[in-house]
Order: sequence, then structure tokens, then C-alpha cells
Amino acid sequence: MKISGLVITFNEEKNIGKCIDALFKVCEEVIIVDSFSKDRTVEIAKEKGAIVVEQAFLGDGPQRTHGLPYCKNDWILNLDADEFLDKDAEQFILNGKYLEGNYDAFSFRVKNFLADKLIDFSGWYPDHKVRFFNKQTAHPSEAKVHQKIITQNEKKVAVHILHYGWDSLDQIIAKKNQYSGWHAQQLFDQGKRVNAFKPVLNGTVAFVRCYFFKKGVFNGIDGLSIAMIQAFFSYMKYAKLLKLQKQK
Repeated sequence: MKISGLVITFNEEKNIGKCIDALFKVCEEVIIVDSFSKDRTVEIAKEKGAIVVEQAFLGDGPQRTHGLPYCKNDWILNLDADEFLDKDAEQFILNGKYLEGNYDAFSFRVKNFLADKLIDFSGWYPDHKVRFFNKQTAHPSEAKVHQKIITQNEKKVAVHILHYGWDSLDQIIAKKNQYSGWHAQQLFDQGKRVNAFKPVLNGTVAFVRCYFFKKGVFNGIDGLSIAMIQAFFSYMKYAKLLKLQKQK
């Protein structure tokens, strides 16, 4: 069964070459949906043999959906540019394990890395994501941030995606701050409303869960830092939503 690789990009010249090389190990074709990158992302993608489609950013889910008609195969491996299949996931696909049973999507475990350090605490592992699905019956949601794949019959499998998303804590904080704004706008558009206690309450709960219940406390300064970043994200998401309410 042939597979199409699908990646959405914006200024990913650092990762896109390695990502495409990795995808071609299991995919017949690779489709890049690029949001008019300012760096060499498009040039590198074409050099590597990928098909590039340019589209102004529509949001996480809609951008991925936009790329599906360009994929000629039903099975889609939809990674981010900083994600790679681990050896066990490669073998799962190459050996045709996904054809066993009537499943239309597979959720893989994600190993998140800070530089070269695996973050396997504070709830960051196992972080399950559906990145492999059949477009005939499964598809990305319309969520503009952290979309999910809508499926009819999903299966979780104990194989892995390697996610090299950040080189420093500064990058994690910046990305979480960006995501908090997108989440707040999405919640506001959905009609979600909160009171003034919600940001503090959710930020506190996020910290306690990550630091104590998800074993951040056993991982020194890194465990404390990740728990505080999760608390920051949760707090800012609802603080920004509260601000949108007041502005209206």
C-alpha cells in the first residue's frame, strides 16, 4: 500500500531536508504545504524531491486539510517538520502492520526532546498523536491550533515519533506563549467564557499535576522548569481569553 507524506511548513530550513529524507523511507511522495516561508524551506524541499504547494496559513487543521487533495494516496503520514519516525514506527509501516484490522488512523507515542535531552516527565511522555491515517474515512479537524484527526476507528500503538521541537527553554516559552494566544482566540470564537479566577486556578492545577503527579519533582531543575512552563501556558491561555471578553 503506497503512502503520501504531508508536512505544513513556515521557515523550516533547519529541519525540512532531514524531515523529507526520513519520509521518503516509507512514503512514495511528499507534499509540502508552505505558508510563504522567508527562508530556504521551499528551495530545499524541491531539491529533495517534494511537491510544494504554497498557501497562506489557514490554521493548523485547515492547512493540513488543504494539502490532502494533492496527496494521490489514501494513507497519509502527516508529520511536522521537526518530527521523525523512530525505528519502531518505520518498521510498523514498512511491515504493513497498519493493514491488520479495520483501522483508519493510528496514534503513535511521541518522544519530546529539549535539544538532545528526552523529556519523559511532567506529562510529556507518552504524548500520543495521530499522525498516520486514511483520508477516505479520517481527516484533520478544523481547529486552528493543536488540531486532532477525526477518525472512525483509531488504534494506539506503542511505536514512536521523535520530536525535536526546541533547542532551549526560551524557545519553549515563546512557542507556548504563541499557542496560548491562538488557543484563547479559538475558545473565544467557540463561545467559551470564563471568570477572573479561571487563569489562576488552571495555572495552579497545571503546575501541581505536572510537578507532583507527573513526576517533575524527581527531575531536578528541568522538572521544575517544565512544570512552571505548563502552568504559564495554562494561565496565559485563559488570561488572554478573559482579555478578549473584556475587549468585546
